[in-house]
Amino acid sequence: MLRDAGREENDPRGGSVPELDSGATAWILTSAALVLLMTPGLALFYGGMTRSKSVLNMMMMSFGAIGLVSLLWVFYGYSIAFGEDVGGITGDLSAAGLRGMLESGTEGGIPDLLFAGFQLMFAVITVALISGAIADRAKFGPWLLFAGLWATLVYFPVAHWVWGGGWIFELGVLDFAGGTAVHINAGAAALALALVLGKRVGWPKDKFKPHNLPMVLLGAGLLWFGWFGFNAGSAGAANGAAAISLINTQVATAAAVLGWIVVEWIRDGKPTTLGAASGAVAGLVGITPACAFLEPLGAIALGVIAGAVCALAVGLKYRFKYDDSLDVVAVHMIGGIIGSLLIGFLAIEVLAGEGNDGLLYGGGIALLGKQAVGVIAVLVYSFVVAYVIGFAIEKTIGFRASADAEVEGIDTAEHAESAYEFSSTGGGGGAFAAAGIAPSTTPKTEPTEPVSEKVAG
Repeated sequence: MLRDAGREENDPRGGSVPELDSGATAWILTSAALVLLMTPGLALFYGGMTRSKSVLNMMMMSFGAIGLVSLLWVFYGYSIAFGEDVGGITGDLSAAGLRGMLESGTEGGIPDLLFAGFQLMFAVITVALISGAIADRAKFGPWLLFAGLWATLVYFPVAHWVWGGGWIFELGVLDFAGGTAVHINAGAAALALALVLGKRVGWPKDKFKPHNLPMVLLGAGLLWFGWFGFNAGSAGAANGAAAISLINTQVATAAAVLGWIVVEWIRDGKPTTLGAASGAVAGLVGITPACAFLEPLGAIALGVIAGAVCALAVGLKYRFKYDDSLDVVAVHMIGGIIGSLLIGFLAIEVLAGEGNDGLLYGGGIALLGKQAVGVIAVLVYSFVVAYVIGFAIEKTIGFRASADAEVEGIDTAEHAESAYEFSSTGGGGGAFAAAGIAPSTTPKTEPTEPVSEKVAG
């Protein structure tokens, strides 16, 4: 996350304050909205990949994250992530409740309050990403408890480490928009929860096919669209860093789509729409930490590698017997690792800063070593804390739904709803309503077979 120093104007109270840059402010306002859109997009992406009897619970976990994390961010999350540094580990609580930010003016040409709002959207989607690993089998209340505790103990401090002036930032690890703080962080937590909750009933023998592939593609498209705000918005202004981030995000994602479906084509004989959607997300994940540090040819190489390797990584859950329902580990954890480490090979000094050429551009091994330290630290910390939180919840109030609820459908058990209502009521009225025909339009002829029976048959 970059916040360039803004121009200064005279402050009537004495001294000077950075001048508001209306173009940068408009761009970050737009980017914040784009990043928020990614979470409903994620809900559609994940929801389409689940079974029809689990789709509402899956989508509710994303929407629950929006509600809960937004409030925690205002209460204390922003202050922990971006407050004054305390020992390189956390921010202080001087900005709890966003106190004083109305009068704090601007930094980098945008209002401080806008920066806080933009960063809020990152916190929301990071928590929501974890939920895909536990589809079909998690209670909603315990999920919210886990989300709040994990955000507090893991995401907020790690965001400080990476972007808020903490120890990873000071070490010189490069993460432009969230390879470590978002994707490795969420992917490691997803792995921990998948192990705590255990395998779904029938997995891996039963096939858990996506119930709505058009919904998956729609969700992937919204994620792709919103990701331009995620990556290019992280420049903090409408500038050259935003421009290179945008083009690299596009070409890396396009390359990852092809990389994933080529692996499918060779391995399975057919390219699939699910593979194309998953490849797009893998490419978006991979380019996130590196988008402002690579030339476009490097971004294409990164995208191909991310798409192909993440496609192969899906098979790890069968080899190691952990049930990651929607492949959060393969796409987000592995994709985040690939993007973060490839900075050490593909970064160019003119974009990444003095002394930050990658190995393939004549640099030494120092940058790659720093990237590896950041990757390992975030992965281990997130996994351990997520496992402890999840285990404690499971052993106290219970995290996993009962086997009966899972078989019947987690939507009914947890929300008393179903996504698709096909039953009819009152002599066929329900069937007519589903077809958009008022019951009064039915012909008054001799009694025939009820419409409900025809539908049922």
